[in-house]
Amino acid sequence: MYTKNLVNPCPDWATALLNGFSQVLLQRDPLCGLCCLLAILLTAPQLIGGALLGALAGLLTAQRRGYPRADRQAGLYSYNGVLLGVLLSHFLPWSALLAPLIIAASGLSSMLVHQWLKRGGAAQLLPAYTSPFVLISWVVLAIIEPASAGGAAVDASPLQALARGLGQIFLLDKPLAGLLIALGLILANRYAAAWALLGAALGGSVALMGGEATAAYMGLYGFNAALAALAFSQTRGQPWKPLLAIVLAIAVQPLFNLLPIPGLTAPFIVACWLVRAGFVKPVKAGA
Repeated sequence: MYTKNLVNPCPDWATALLNGFSQVLLQRDPLCGLCCLLAILLTAPQLIGGALLGALAGLLTAQRRGYPRADRQAGLYSYNGVLLGVLLSHFLPWSALLAPLIIAASGLSSMLVHQWLKRGGAAQLLPAYTSPFVLISWVVLAIIEPASAGGAAVDASPLQALARGLGQIFLLDKPLAGLLIALGLILANRYAAAWALLGAALGGSVALMGGEATAAYMGLYGFNAALAALAFSQTRGQPWKPLLAIVLAIAVQPLFNLLPIPGLTAPFIVACWLVRAGFVKPVKAGA
């Protein structure tokens, strides 16, 4: 995740929350975060409460435990909470138990991120990415045993499939969500946006050629490849890194599809860890 300095007129708490949304896309940009928030609000309003609650729970946990302010403002303790809030709101109806579950899960994700950062530092070999979200979600989903998604018909449009490939990063299947997320990426970093679109396009194309037409048009093979591309989009002098990450994310996804629960962003994490483990040298202490 990234921590570049930005000047903006937002209050600190608003900046931190919006950055939490943008950090899901490995960006630190409040406008990008606002576009992501709008994507949820306009296409799946039933999930926005969970997303905001998860982001706030992660942020307040970090604040209460005295975690570094710069990392809190960068959204590093909120982005897993955003995804947890969206996922739990998606699979569970709102009840007296859902809000405490989101708060607990998001708070735990914040503590896991802190331990990861504490042991690895800013130049860690294997970043946490969305691993706290994946691990906590797998535990919860294994307990509640969510029903498999139905085979609903989708518009077989390549452009809509491309948009869904970005929207599925936030578990959103409406093309409008993908368009808003793409807009946020363009506002934050046009080069990164181009890589994300390429990743989503390649993922969907491979799925289509492999006979997974419904999954391809739903964007289910695009979002991990898009995230993998975003993770290495800053390496402008080494374009083979995001390309390799895309290929690996697409290659390992079928393995996670064998799980009885959704693989979520695990293919993206594994692909990025493989690239970094193979080509990124660890920084020695005191270097």
